[in-house]
Amino acid sequence: MHAEKNTKKIWMIIVGCILGLIWISPFYLMLTNSFKTKKELFSDTLGLPTHLNFANYVNSAKDLNIVSTFMNSLVITVVSVAIIIFFSALAAYAIQRTKSKWSGFFYMLFVAAMLVPFQSVMIPLVSVFGRVNMLNRPGLVFMYLGFGASMSVFLYNGAMKGIPQALDEAAIIDGASRWQIFSKVIFPMLQPTTVTVALLNVMWIWNDYLLPSLVINQPGSQTIPLTMFDFFGQFTKQWHLAMAGLTIAIIPVIIFYFVMQKQIIAGVSEGAVK
Repeated sequence: MHAEKNTKKIWMIIVGCILGLIWISPFYLMLTNSFKTKKELFSDTLGLPTHLNFANYVNSAKDLNIVSTFMNSLVITVVSVAIIIFFSALAAYAIQRTKSKWSGFFYMLFVAAMLVPFQSVMIPLVSVFGRVNMLNRPGLVFMYLGFGASMSVFLYNGAMKGIPQALDEAAIIDGASRWQIFSKVIFPMLQPTTVTVALLNVMWIWNDYLLPSLVINQPGSQTIPLTMFDFFGQFTKQWHLAMAGLTIAIIPVIIFYFVMQKQIIAGVSEGAVK
């Protein structure tokens, strides 16, 4: 029995290592190719670069206008995620603490919205927003709220099930309003879920190409994924610069994930299992 358990454990480790290598292989290709010259890239895709060619990063940053596009992506991401967190937490609090047929209906409405593919509504959405002059950055943030709220409400609702309603009643006896109960009692206890919601939406919004391409095409307001396509023309494809640009683009998300890793795991477990 003991030998059988050890054999299973060894096989699990082997399978885990194989899956880990498969998962990390795109990052390996991106990082190694970002240091190669164009000639080296097309002659030996899998090999290591002969030297660290940091000129790719300099040229990529210039072509991307990295300061402007980075700030555009940062502002849109931060504002969108903050709004999603605020309204989703409020909606989940109202649904969870209000026991009626309407609360269950609205909760199921949010859950059902996760099943609607964006491609099925993108043309009517852009048409409607175009009529009200909302094809701009504020309109893009509003769209992100609509598409990001469903998953966020689902996670917040699951986390709030583990918070006793007796805390609300005690706060009401002490004279607290509903807003004070939410902001000073409930929301601080949802920190792990908030970090999880933030990360999921940051990864999605920061890397999103399709929705910004439909909404903001004006020069000077484009995000990093939009400007990344400047490296791919009709007659040439600058893969070495594109790989360097992608490396620059994913660094903020990776840093955020590693800093908040423990809270993210706790938030996913708390919001989904409960």
